[in-house]
Amino acid sequence: MMDSLEKMGQQAQAAERELSQLATPVKNQVLGQMAQALRQNQAEIMLANQHDLNQATDLPMNFVDRLTLTAQRIEQMALGLEKVASLPDPIGNIEKGWQTEQGLKIEQQRVPLGVIGIIYEARPNVTADAFALTFKSGNAVILRGGKEALQTNISIVEFLQAVLKQNGLNPHAIQIVQDTSHETASEMMQLTDYIDVLIPRGSARLIKAVVDQAKVPVIETGAGNCHIYVDEFAQLDMASQIIVNAKTQRPSVCNAAEKIVIHSAVAQEYLPKIAEALKPFNVELRGDERAQAILPDITPATEADWGTEYNDYIMAIKVVDSLDEAIEHINHYNTKHSEAIVTDNYEHSEQFLNQIDAACVYVNASTRFTDGFEFGFGAEIGISTQKLHARGPMGLNQLTSTKYVIRGNGQIRH
Repeated sequence: MMDSLEKMGQQAQAAERELSQLATPVKNQVLGQMAQALRQNQAEIMLANQHDLNQATDLPMNFVDRLTLTAQRIEQMALGLEKVASLPDPIGNIEKGWQTEQGLKIEQQRVPLGVIGIIYEARPNVTADAFALTFKSGNAVILRGGKEALQTNISIVEFLQAVLKQNGLNPHAIQIVQDTSHETASEMMQLTDYIDVLIPRGSARLIKAVVDQAKVPVIETGAGNCHIYVDEFAQLDMASQIIVNAKTQRPSVCNAAEKIVIHSAVAQEYLPKIAEALKPFNVELRGDERAQAILPDITPATEADWGTEYNDYIMAIKVVDSLDEAIEHINHYNTKHSEAIVTDNYEHSEQFLNQIDAACVYVNASTRFTDGFEFGFGAEIGISTQKLHARGPMGLNQLTSTKYVIRGNGQIRH
């Protein structure tokens, strides 16, 4: 398989050289045509998706939810392509320029990263989102999805490649690895001669495996053990709306809330209310001793609960006596993804924003907004929880690097 991967790498490098020189209007036109191709071939894509779903009988429901494509989700993919087309093209942008004492004119110019590899699980929308962003930013992409979504991913890639061919462009701008074995994934992680950066998307286990094994540089997209802190100065009705949305709208995704941290001053009044608000969604609540004293029917929380990303209808509750204690608890157990405070106290909100260590920190809003589309990026390649190169939802600019362009008139260094 390594020979096949190396061939894909060579083809991706050739495609990237062409892409890096592609004019912005051409990119935008192609992305628009691809959006239409997804809409026009919706039935065929959903047929391939149904084939995958038929094989997914032993998978947990949250995994099946990520795998499932509906007409609405395909439309979201198409809108993502169109949104990326409408965004400014970063390639060639001059970040800054200056002249040295020797008369050299130096400019810092934005350029593509090159060939991007993405290893991901059962999220077929990643296939279209990844292409839109890599294509617009002048990168070629090699995709390795999970076996659970293979037929869906192949179908989407074929329609995208068809549009590239119709426009006389290199179809190897997007390629998909059809061998979904662990061995192939491991080989892809070693492909340093061809892949410039690797981006894993999926479970904490998958991300850790890529970070631990890869020789190719990795941008770590993290699991989401996200907290909502209900401050003593919170509007409690607002807190309920935010928590219900952050937990139940789509519990299988990384920006769903997993924990409630609540100030003891409002816990007695508020915990029965939020338990009642979550009851129609059958959310299982777990809590520390103080939460159990207020809600006797909930499950005792273990130490393992505080660090767990459930991806399910489960939430754990921690009662604290101060904002400082809340911040300390969250920073200790979080995955540096998305954290929120509900409060009307300005000083508390600013302290939370300044002291919480996470890619995205919210005041009085749901963590579900941590998303490239919601941030106005059109789509996202992933949500980076590391601090080097990129952090948070990764859009077009995060898929570029820079180079220095220096113009002289015969200068030599003495």
